[in-house]
Amino acid sequence: MVFEMYLFAVIIMLLVTLIFLVLRSKRFESKDIESAISSTWRNLGLDKEIGTLMAHSTDIRNSYRSIEQMLRVPKERASFGELALETIVSDQLPPDMYGIRKKIFEGKTPDAYINSTAGIICIDSKFPLDNYRKMCETSGTQKEDSKKQFKRDVRGHLEKVAADYVCPEKGSANFAFVYIPSEGVYYYLLSEEFQMLRDYSKKGIQVVSPLTLSSKLELIKAGMHAKKLSEDAGKVRDALLVLSRSFEEIDGKWQTFYNTHLRQLEGKAEELDRAYRKLRSEFDRISKMSYEE
Repeated sequence: MVFEMYLFAVIIMLLVTLIFLVLRSKRFESKDIESAISSTWRNLGLDKEIGTLMAHSTDIRNSYRSIEQMLRVPKERASFGELALETIVSDQLPPDMYGIRKKIFEGKTPDAYINSTAGIICIDSKFPLDNYRKMCETSGTQKEDSKKQFKRDVRGHLEKVAADYVCPEKGSANFAFVYIPSEGVYYYLLSEEFQMLRDYSKKGIQVVSPLTLSSKLELIKAGMHAKKLSEDAGKVRDALLVLSRSFEEIDGKWQTFYNTHLRQLEGKAEELDRAYRKLRSEFDRISKMSYEE
């Protein structure tokens, strides 16, 4: 509706400008002005363009109403939140780092979970929004009542998530994410219920929006990458230690062989060489005596 009003205003402004320019240049009768406007309208094809724009605006309005209606129905709204959550997680993390709607922790099934250096991080996306919608659509006493009820809904939901998914003794991280698929609702809670969010963050419940969840996923992924690098460095260190021990063992055997056997062999070789030279000299002497006779 707003788009159509803007479009209509732009068209009126163009027509007024055209009429002003025509009247300023020459004097025309009203029928001449009407004929000029009609001719210009047809020549520029504005009727077709406006028809196309009106069709697009109708499609946009219908799509908006479909999404709005989907957000009004709890089951469909939950599905929308789960789908949005799955899209963000699957786009930013490798498959071995996350799971979608799989049972963990004695049958508990979070909407998503992440394998991190701190343990398994659970994510819940079934955020209660009925009373928030009523709060936005009403006024006066009814608005205040819906606001109070929405606060009670949020508190109860955060308590449930804390009980179900913050259990380090079972392998979880010491915190979990509560995903809100609306930046507007997240901003409202941040500005109006900051103290409540702060209190639950101390209990390990972090309320996140699409933007804040994305930034946290990048930090988690960086942490896992750093852990992998550390593990690889540890493997290299262990391999070097094994190689060092092997070298020490070989070095010991070489020293034993050289000092005990090789050097003794060298001494034996010199002794044998002296005996050979002595025998050779004696043989040469005997040979000369035979020739002299």
